[in-house]
Amino acid sequence: MTPGRVLVTGVAGFIGFHLCRRLLAEGWTVTGLDNLNDYYDPALKRARLNQLEGHPAFTFLHRDIAQRAEMHAVFSGPHFDLVVNLAAQAGVRYSLDNPYSYADSNLTGFVHILEGCRQQGVKHLLFASSSSVYGANSRLPYSEHDPVDHPVSLYAATKRAAELMAHSYAQLYDIPSTGLRFFTVYGPWGRPDMAYFSFTRKILAGEPIPVFNHGRMQRDFTYIDDIVEAVVRLVDHPPQRQTQWPVDPASSAAPFRIYNIGNHQPVELLDFITILEECLGRKAQLELLPMQAGDVLATYAEVDDLARLVDFAPRTPLVRGLEQFVQWYRQYYGTQ
Repeated sequence: MTPGRVLVTGVAGFIGFHLCRRLLAEGWTVTGLDNLNDYYDPALKRARLNQLEGHPAFTFLHRDIAQRAEMHAVFSGPHFDLVVNLAAQAGVRYSLDNPYSYADSNLTGFVHILEGCRQQGVKHLLFASSSSVYGANSRLPYSEHDPVDHPVSLYAATKRAAELMAHSYAQLYDIPSTGLRFFTVYGPWGRPDMAYFSFTRKILAGEPIPVFNHGRMQRDFTYIDDIVEAVVRLVDHPPQRQTQWPVDPASSAAPFRIYNIGNHQPVELLDFITILEECLGRKAQLELLPMQAGDVLATYAEVDDLARLVDFAPRTPLVRGLEQFVQWYRQYYGTQ
């Protein structure tokens, strides 16, 4: 797709910020939207925004996708060739105590995005989903073609619901829609609620780190640059309507597809902590705890479909990615 006008929601978030930098570098005119909520430190979100706002092709809108009138006004303005919806209430554990925020953003807010895309006839909608949708699935690696009918958190349930809503709009209104199931994204400018980020803070402060299920867990850690590369490659591949197509959880005859975006290399949590200790030059104090409600034992992305479509494979080894994160963390927070 020739660079044109793109709307990126969640622009002050971790992935949104990095994606916008890439799109601006490639010549897109970017409208970034975010409500700058306090789920985690808004100062970090504003610091990310400060990296974008000097660019002449970037416009920031302080809006909330859950507000119908605000979103109607956004889509009543200039036409967007591309929409990337990354705005969401994130976090599995937070959903145990704050369920309404997930309904507001991930369900109601996403309906507003879909309606805006219908109103404008957007050429391609890409939207963030999550590896959490796999829930109680026991088959590994997780495949987009397996059923995902047993979420184990409200967060996961809202992400799966968003996939189904996007499919219905693709079917009804011919909105080419691509769902992005992200797997444990990490890197510079990351989210403070993520384990690797809080582990780093606690290790440097000499505080114990909580290790759930006594460390018997695996995660498919995926570096932010690899995530952005995959998303950018998918921009040029809007799904097409098909007359004959095998219907499964990843695709249908409608212009709709879902892709895992992961590293395809799950890492044991205790091994991850060892690598982080080496990057920090500090030992961690482990607080071994039982399994947390809503969590899963392992995430592991099957990425064959993504590789076939856009010739993509992640390039960043975990050691190098954590080194880059630690370097940024020390600089941003002024720690040694």
